[in-house]
Amino acid sequence: QVQLQESGPGLVKPSQTLSLTCTVSGGSISAKYYAWSWIRQSPGKGLEWIGVINYDGSTHVSPPLKSRTSISGDTSRNQFSLQLSSVTFDDTALYYCGHSRLAGTRYLEIWGQGTLVAVSS
Repeated sequence: QVQLQESGPGLVKPSQTLSLTCTVSGGSISAKYYAWSWIRQSPGKGLEWIGVINYDGSTHVSPPLKSRTSISGDTSRNQFSLQLSSVTFDDTALYYCGHSRLAGTRYLEIWGQGTLVAVSS
């Protein structure tokens, strides 16, 4: 059974970079044809898909966030990470990592518990 756990700082200052890591157990991030996503939830925007890294290392980011978002994977640690630069108060949200068994779909079958990130000075 795949399990996901988000980790990272819960507070980020405006203009800085938000960095989160998702640790995966019960399955390999490089197993065909898995996909690993980042999603966030906030009162103003609801659920918002951020981006994904696929089993082959390819990535896709939501267009509104593309210019300041980077998603990467570390197969040796079975982890994938999110970096969101130049954050503002509007980036305050509950951040989740999620898993799909088939790359190309945005149906998240398994979610982490979520981690709250507040952008505040």
